[in-house]
Amino acid sequence: MSEGTSSLKRRTFLAASAAAGATAAAGWPAAAAQAADTRPNILVIVTDDHPKGTAWAIPKTRAWLTGNGVEFTRGHATTPLCAPGRSSIFTGQYAHNHGVRGNQHAANLNHHSTVQRYLQQAGYRTGLYGKYLNGWDVDDNPPHFDEFAVLAPPTYTNGTWNVDGTVQTINNYTTTVVKNRALKFLDRTATDSRPWFLYLAPYASHGPNTPEGKYADTAVPAWDGRPSVPEADRSDKPGFVQDATGTLDDGRNIRTNQLRTLLSVDDAVQAVHDKLESLGQLDNTLVFFIADNGFAWADHGWTKKSVPYTPVVEVPFFVSWPAGGLDTGADDNRLAANIDIAPTILDAAGITPDAQYPQDGHSLLGPHRRDHVLTEFFKHGTGTGGPHTWASYIGANKQYTEYYQLHTDANGLPTGSGAILFREYYDLVNDPHQLTNKLHDATPAQEQALGIPALAAQLAADRVSSGSTAP
Repeated sequence: MSEGTSSLKRRTFLAASAAAGATAAAGWPAAAAQAADTRPNILVIVTDDHPKGTAWAIPKTRAWLTGNGVEFTRGHATTPLCAPGRSSIFTGQYAHNHGVRGNQHAANLNHHSTVQRYLQQAGYRTGLYGKYLNGWDVDDNPPHFDEFAVLAPPTYTNGTWNVDGTVQTINNYTTTVVKNRALKFLDRTATDSRPWFLYLAPYASHGPNTPEGKYADTAVPAWDGRPSVPEADRSDKPGFVQDATGTLDDGRNIRTNQLRTLLSVDDAVQAVHDKLESLGQLDNTLVFFIADNGFAWADHGWTKKSVPYTPVVEVPFFVSWPAGGLDTGADDNRLAANIDIAPTILDAAGITPDAQYPQDGHSLLGPHRRDHVLTEFFKHGTGTGGPHTWASYIGANKQYTEYYQLHTDANGLPTGSGAILFREYYDLVNDPHQLTNKLHDATPAQEQALGIPALAAQLAADRVSSGSTAP
């Protein structure tokens, strides 16, 4: 498909979407609004602790969403931690704006600022199946979802679920439960002609990485690591990284177990694809596939998330919408992020967000290209060990990070002096594995040559930015 044809298709469908939305908002009878409704269905699939480099385990997913969609090759999790990342997907905001700075702070999310609220209010049928937010009470219904099965706490087998308001144990592999519930949700389109929003969140590939029985012993391709695994000399890294003990064998074990759990996700995605095809809804469904954060396979000795390094902050990110022109199979190298999902959804559905909830991301349907993205992490409490609070400027060819004397309190609010404890700068072109921190023993003249003063000033602005001022 040519670029011109793609743009024309997209403009046509956006115009139709806007007209349908205006019809519904004008208070016309529901049947008339539904009959004229050409707005796309929205499907968001969010995996857990899922790094890049896992293509072997998700071939069917990639065949659909990259072969007939777009792969954002530089997709980012703006906060590489579960609850903040998911809240950014829902709101299009950085964590410093939506307030869910850590896994302990889900109560800070303003549900009125979420895409599910916008879409439900605009006449969409909304559904959620799988993990919602860390710490979510299973007895509580997720706001602005018409139908749901929330897994809390998340697990792989025989989980506790809140199914449309009834708490129950379902004795099955939880990825399979997510799949089955999603298929039933889609089947109900036979009697409900409204466009729909469906959010699917399997627990894979989060630890303990328990595979489905049929994949428990599946052989995975060999892996010899990469230059950052485990990186022998970490003297230029922050102290917690210098103290990390992960080995190549540790990285291999994590990778093997993650790949095995993702095989079941691939089956579920294929089943959803086949259902949409059978219902004739494949063409006009806008699909996102993204991880809430990446994960380190012993990169720099680290075997967790929450750090500013590429294997943790870059994530798989695929988008498909044939009716909107997103079906070319092309790669897109823009600096994309999870905060772009909500603006893209509202753009496609013809919905203007409320001014009191400014979105930090940008619609991926247009030509917008940012020159850098902010990633940030907030240390919770005053305990020792682990990463300090940090913020990072990631550009097309460089990354600058600052660590701070700062932590969140019981309410999720930052406290501390804010003093800079450590800094890193990496040349992402010549040093993609982030082995050489150019600020280690750098002179003031060398820092000036690298442009550090300007980067530091930009990062300070980014950390308090919102809406139109956000990177």
